Amino acid sequence: MLTRRGFAGLASCALCGLAEFAASEVSAQGTPPPAPTGFTRKILSQMDGPVPGYVTLVVEVNIDPGVLVARHTHPGIESGYVVSGGLDLPIEGQPVRTLKPGDGFQVPVATPHAGGKNGDVKTVVVSTYVVEKGKPLASPA
Repeated sequence: MLTRRGFAGLASCALCGLAEFAASEVSAQGTPPPAPTGFTRKILSQMDGPVPGYVTLVVEVNIDPGVLVARHTHPGIESGYVVSGGLDLPIEGQPVRTLKPGDGFQVPVATPHAGGKNGDVKTVVVSTYVVEKGKPLASPA
């Protein structure tokens, strides 16, 4: 479990690829740019809606062992499900949750959060994002 100090370190982790989050854009025509080493995001499906100006994406996220995902926000809701592996999920204003396969989570709109896996197996998460169209999928926080 991440402590407050660990969370602060996680937020400032130079290896987390903050620039990659800033460059990731949601677009009905495009695919996301390459992610930081040890972190991949694959769009499984994408459609406009549920209302004009929004897009819904279903995304497979793979996190290699020991990789920390930098503190960031999304311009909409993220609902996720841990398929395999596990991770610590610090969401601002909530206690850090240690997630295992079968656990689900939700991150409110524009709420800073991060994540990391300090074990020895890859983590796979499937997340659904309902976000504002044309905005970066993730931005540093």
